[in-house]
Amino acid sequence: MSRSVVALPLTFLIAICLTLTLTTPVEELSATKSRAIDKTKRQAAASTSDNKDYAAALRLSILFYYAQRSGKLPSDNPIPWRSDSALSDCVQGGWYDAGDHVKFGYPMAGALTMLLWGMDRFKQGYVDANQLDSMYDTVKWGLDYIVKAWDPNTQQLVIQVGGGDIDHTFWGRPEDMTMDRPCVKIGPNAPGSDVAGETVAALAAGAIVFKDKDPSYSALLLRTARSLYSFAKTHRGKFSDNPTVTGTFWYYGSNNEKDEMCVGAMWMYKATQEAQYLTDAKANHESTLSDEWSWLDHTFACQLMLYEETKEDSYKTEVSNFLRSWQPGGKRIYTPCGMAWGNVTYWGSARHVSNVAFGALVAAEDGIDATVNRKWAAEQINFLLGDNNHDGGCFSYEIGYGQKYPLRPHHRAASCPSPPATCSEAVHLHTDEASPQVLYGGLVGGPIANGGYNDSREDYVHNEVALDYNSGFHSALAGLTELKAKQAIPVTESKCPCNQAFSGDHSVIIG
Repeated sequence: MSRSVVALPLTFLIAICLTLTLTTPVEELSATKSRAIDKTKRQAAASTSDNKDYAAALRLSILFYYAQRSGKLPSDNPIPWRSDSALSDCVQGGWYDAGDHVKFGYPMAGALTMLLWGMDRFKQGYVDANQLDSMYDTVKWGLDYIVKAWDPNTQQLVIQVGGGDIDHTFWGRPEDMTMDRPCVKIGPNAPGSDVAGETVAALAAGAIVFKDKDPSYSALLLRTARSLYSFAKTHRGKFSDNPTVTGTFWYYGSNNEKDEMCVGAMWMYKATQEAQYLTDAKANHESTLSDEWSWLDHTFACQLMLYEETKEDSYKTEVSNFLRSWQPGGKRIYTPCGMAWGNVTYWGSARHVSNVAFGALVAAEDGIDATVNRKWAAEQINFLLGDNNHDGGCFSYEIGYGQKYPLRPHHRAASCPSPPATCSEAVHLHTDEASPQVLYGGLVGGPIANGGYNDSREDYVHNEVALDYNSGFHSALAGLTELKAKQAIPVTESKCPCNQAFSGDHSVIIG
């Protein structure tokens, strides 16, 4: 299956070229530093997972999702620099997508599905981290939003609130927004079975996760999922083909919908055990070896779920081939310190490898190359938590973890000083000053192929954060927290081991 991002405007492509120019000196510097690493540091450590506090990283990641909340916030909001915002939206609540303030339904649903999948498979990890209640609260915020976004009477689903181009002219706090926030919908005359299918997946996964916790809420999620799935199955088509969507410039395009319809059907089957959903999933399955698992491409997720439910060897082979393509000897190159990297991962490299790491942990639970997949997944997450040589080593790409981490993420709200001080693009985007608000738990875009990374607020390619950037990373952390408590993580290695134990400001970590 071939997938590509929606066509980008000229100004956007120019921005990418400027980003490449800006980061070249960093790349060269990083490459030089990499060659100069002391040989003793490049020897494999006994087990680099021993000093990683996955539970602390997981707790921080929950804070990131709290910081992204839109709408009227509860009295126990743990983010002191966030308050009520976007109360006039056509659908209140949900999460802001990234460093901006648009609510994009497609990547939001994909991120929510991945978070819920991690809760379903690695619930004990949240118990071990003392974060189960906080995680229920986190995912319910997203689920409540997509329940409200679907109107079964009009058969319309709100898939976007806010316009990308309009939103990107504003640099400031979400609480201070005054621009128009258009409401984009799909419906019988404007289908979008890709975004609808992924939203079904999130709802059905939520129904499973809340089945014992809150049976009545679980039933509501399942009813909503059934209704939306029926709509999606009846009205097939890509949402980004709709002029009502392209007219507002959708930043997350799609050129296929079979993968989302497969994943939606599989979660419905898991939630109901009704055979028709499994039949539908098989009809939408594709055997393609994808380059990624992301908001754009859920082919691997479809293959993995079909194997879990059928145990058929053909699906197992597809899962294994995908994971091996990311592991040594596969299709990916590796940074000097050992992070898997490919051309598709240039934008948000940390996100891409984290998603695959989570997939490897799930596959291991399913009995697929358990030792190899767990070891590889742990080593990739360890890289992001400090097993690298950036800034002298022990640099975490998750904000707030350890002593070295990004100080200037591309994030409007975090860049703004506390009121009543004003916030503007001229003063707070184009500056080398550290963000006045710490965006705890946010996973930034990540390094390039030679390990180079630029902690610049202007660099939205490598230093922005997003809902989907954290989701696979978050669920991988839950898995590793559970496995570490069981002493079930294989011995891990690194070319650039960080031997420092976790040290951070635990007062900011919830729980």
